[in-house]
Order: sequence, then structure tokens, then C-alpha cells
Amino acid sequence: MCGRYAASRGAEDLVRLFEVEKWEPAEALAQDWNVAPTKQVYAVLDRPLRGSDDPKPVRQLRPLKWGLVPGWAKSPDMGVKMINARAETVHEKPAYRRPFVARRCLLPADGYYEWVTAQGELKLEQEGKRKRPRKQPYFIAPTTPDGSAEEQPVMAMAGLYEFWRDKTLPDDHPQAWWATCTVLTTAAESTPLANADQLAEGGPRSLADIHPRMPLMLTRDRWDAWLDPSHTDPEALRELLTPPPPGTMRAHPVSTDVSNVRNNGPQLLKELPAPEEETLF
Repeated sequence: MCGRYAASRGAEDLVRLFEVEKWEPAEALAQDWNVAPTKQVYAVLDRPLRGSDDPKPVRQLRPLKWGLVPGWAKSPDMGVKMINARAETVHEKPAYRRPFVARRCLLPADGYYEWVTAQGELKLEQEGKRKRPRKQPYFIAPTTPDGSAEEQPVMAMAGLYEFWRDKTLPDDHPQAWWATCTVLTTAAESTPLANADQLAEGGPRSLADIHPRMPLMLTRDRWDAWLDPSHTDPEALRELLTPPPPGTMRAHPVSTDVSNVRNNGPQLLKELPAPEEETLF
């Protein structure tokens, strides 16, 4: 799944990387190393400009609220439960099938966080000695061709966006429309991580060792096809939803400070020499 991620790149950098044609400086978001559901996040999308009579899609950088609210929802409250959509079934689920063929986006990230329960903690939970086992967070990100973490590549997560109208507010109210999004996920890779041989003994060696699901990262050669709103064939779109080549992701343990959403800053990405637990598996 994807329940937390880091997004520290500024708008100017994202405009360059994604060849964005339009963005509003007044909508700029602050750097965020601990993005949580319901926060405003950057999204790259292709659609006609607001208020324009020209139907031609324009690539835009827009802030969206993380947690998709379907247009037919009676309340926006359900958005908090819809932060992820499974790539395998996104084309058929009532909440996602319409945006899947009409409103797709890319959600830029540095990488995402996932938590692993240590065997010792799991045993205590099973024995009834601990109700909430302590978990070790890992930061997972795309790697450079040489396998290093230097000059970190952008992680473009496949996403969907939707608009919801708050009918309790007048048309000219600034909060009358909600623009929300969700992250597509897929089965986690079982092949070795790019830095598997650098991780502490007993730690995870693949993404599947950390969590059975992962956000679906689209490689650069698929960005245009995914964003193009003229592509509406569900089967053709599903062919784009394949994970990046094996071995292109790395992971490392980070401080448990990231578990508290109130903590923020680049220190959350700092690699620990070893997990805070003595043994993970």
C-alpha cells in the first residue's frame, strides 16, 4: 500500500521534470517529508485550463487532496478510506472506473514509507503480551542506474483524481468543489532490492519482505500515455499498469520519528546503520 510518502521537490523542479505548461505560484505547496492522507499534494495532469473555451488538454501542476471522494458520494468523509486503489481492479470498482478512463494523474514523490513488524514483536503480540507491536519504518525509493541514492530520481506514482461538489455551499464559495486523488498500488516485487546486499543481516531483501503491496511507479516512457485524456480504452490503459523493471528500487531503515505525522523534515529520510530492532526476521 501507500499510506505515507515524502515529497520535497519544489514546484519549479516538478515543472521542469514533467514538462508542465501551467501552474499557479499562489498554489505552491511547502516541502513535505511526511505526507499523510488528507493532505494537499502535487499532481501532474493533462486537462483543459479552468475557465478556458479551448478544449485542448494542457499539462498542469495542481494541488489535490489525498483521499479520493467519488462524485456521487453523499459526504467527503469516505475520502480518508480511499487513499489507495488496486491496479488489478481499478477499472471495475464503482469509485474508480470513471476517473480511470477520464481523470488520471501522476503523483510525484521522493519515495514512500512502509513499516515492518519484527519477529520478536510479533511473537509478543501473539502471546498476548503486547497489543501494539513496535514496527520499524523503511524508506523506499527509486535508485540511480549505479544503485546509489545520490541525485535521487523522482518517483512518479500512478494516480487518479476526481471532483466532488459540496451542495451545501453556493457556487462561488472557494470550498464548493473538492479536488481529490488516490494512489494506485500493485503487488510488491519479490526480486532483490537494488541495495539488498547493503542491508543489515536479518533484514528484508525485497519489497515483498516489507509489505505485500507497493505504489505503482510509472517509468518516464509511460507518462504521456497515462496522462493523455483521449486514451479511454480500459484494456489499453491496463497495459500501462505494470511495475518498473525489477531491481530499480532501494530501501533503508529510518527513525521511528516518521511514525508521528507531526514530525517533518529531511532528517526523516536519514538512513540508519541498522534497524532499531535487533532482528527483523
